[in-house]
Amino acid sequence: MKYFLFILGIAFTLQSCAQQINNSDTYVKDNYIKKEFRITMRDGVKLFTSVYIPKDTSNQYPILMERTPYSVAPYGENNYKRRLGPNPLFIKEKYIFVYQDVRGRHMSEGQFHEMTPAIDNKKDNTEVDESSDTYDTVDWLLKNIHNNNGKVGIYGISYPGFYATASLPNAHPAIKAVSPQAPVTDEFDGDDVNHRGAFFLMDNFSFENFFDAPRTGPREENPPVDSTLRIDDVYDFYLKMGALHNYNDMYYHSTAKIWNEYLEHSTKDAYWQARNIRPHLTNVKPATLLVGGWFDAEDMFGALNTYKAIEQQNPTNDNRLVMAPWTHGAWERNNWNHFAGYQFGQDLNAKFQQMEFDFFNYYLKDEGKFNAGEATIFVTGSNEWKSFNAWPPKDLQQQTWWLNKDHQLLLQKATTEGKDDYVSDPANPVPYIDKRSDDRINEYLGADQTFASKRSDVLYYTSDVLQNDMTLLGPIKADLSVSLSNTDADFIVKVIDVLPDSNKTEQLVRAEVLRGKFRNSFEKPEPFVPNQPTNIKFELNDVAHTFLKGHRVMIQIQSTWFPLVDRNPQQFINIPTAKDEDYKKETITILHDDAHPSFIEVGAMNFK
Repeated sequence: MKYFLFILGIAFTLQSCAQQINNSDTYVKDNYIKKEFRITMRDGVKLFTSVYIPKDTSNQYPILMERTPYSVAPYGENNYKRRLGPNPLFIKEKYIFVYQDVRGRHMSEGQFHEMTPAIDNKKDNTEVDESSDTYDTVDWLLKNIHNNNGKVGIYGISYPGFYATASLPNAHPAIKAVSPQAPVTDEFDGDDVNHRGAFFLMDNFSFENFFDAPRTGPREENPPVDSTLRIDDVYDFYLKMGALHNYNDMYYHSTAKIWNEYLEHSTKDAYWQARNIRPHLTNVKPATLLVGGWFDAEDMFGALNTYKAIEQQNPTNDNRLVMAPWTHGAWERNNWNHFAGYQFGQDLNAKFQQMEFDFFNYYLKDEGKFNAGEATIFVTGSNEWKSFNAWPPKDLQQQTWWLNKDHQLLLQKATTEGKDDYVSDPANPVPYIDKRSDDRINEYLGADQTFASKRSDVLYYTSDVLQNDMTLLGPIKADLSVSLSNTDADFIVKVIDVLPDSNKTEQLVRAEVLRGKFRNSFEKPEPFVPNQPTNIKFELNDVAHTFLKGHRVMIQIQSTWFPLVDRNPQQFINIPTAKDEDYKKETITILHDDAHPSFIEVGAMNFK
């Protein structure tokens, strides 16, 4: 979304980049006129909008807009941003840059709604959504901002990425190019709030304290929900907090509207279904450029699945995807050549920022070329940019990896046997990373997992040494045969690259969680029958990684991932109302004999 503090960090970095390029803190003020407007929507609500217009009137310019819940600051027509546009290449190119506080946020009027539900067939002017607010804003700008060329582009990262996506249904005909980047898309299945039904506790509690304070009208700054909240060690803090309802009882006191909504809707009911924008992405006309990161802790799912939804529902639309090993929004930083234990051997951002620049110039100014492939993908491990005609690629070779006795991972079919069990204890959950911090560490998505494989409540399965490079592309599917001593459990599956270094580093490639009771339906959870073999299947996010010759593949399985994911009481109950005493130890068995196989399905490609 959403990670507000990190977004601020991105903004700070971009400001620094712009200063380096422009060699002047006053470049924007010297070359642009800033105007502020309160633009009236069709239902009468006024949205605060800042517009930066080039002083050079010798040309007509396209409009490039970002709509945001995070403030268009600085406010006041004499107070200027120090950078404009998505990346530092734009500031001297000359666009009409527009920033808008969305409905109900900061200086705009109206009521804010979490991921405003889309209304496809509006009956009258009282039915509004982000599509109509974007349409009305664009219509007003075209009629009231002189020297525009009649073309509009929209972009945004994270929550602003959602607003970029939301501009696509029933888009204003002047909108020619849209780039949703790490867009929030489906908060129950895979973005921000829940992953496969499992609540992402740490991120959301921290975020909502800075985002969810009640308001009575427009304001420049947001106060915290609870100004006394202090966290020194996330593992210790969240463990001592206990049951999920304690967070409201001790800190929010029912004043945090969105937090309350999250906990009131613990299945994928009408609330979450209305906030899944994918079904509404039909009849899309603007060119689209979806952007996401392989190490995005918030909205990797959103980038991949917004692209797929547009592609499936609009087969003739000009729709493209860019994915590389970035964290949330890191593609707009000054450079990006390493992360966690990964070294990429090149700066990834120079290539992308030129691509983004070319995208908007081509569609909004009819200048230059935009030659990006359908899917432009950076493959980790081999450290190569690859271009594909489809994503996932259509000519993948499907492989199945089999879990077996003695910690074996068989990359080819053979007889499998045995089973493994572990005791999952909510009082001693597996940490998401082997580091102490006062907030979430992005590095966890690429961090060494050796600390986890040493624990008795984590299972691991390792392949033989690879004799050739092996490149995985597209989704990873886990298919496990399990048995529980209680009635519910979480399942975290990790795909790991074991390096042939002196430490035998277990480098995380991809990981995902499923809340077990949602194994058949997110809408209708089901308890497990104790001690009865049960099949669970779920899909991890896509991957683009080469396991190099001499490496090994490892799969880890565990049932806690704390405090990233809230603890499951390991009983079939409503977790938001569970009591501290409801959290129970549980014996979890992973079966992998021929009658009850457990395996991982992947897609591979040989580039040689």
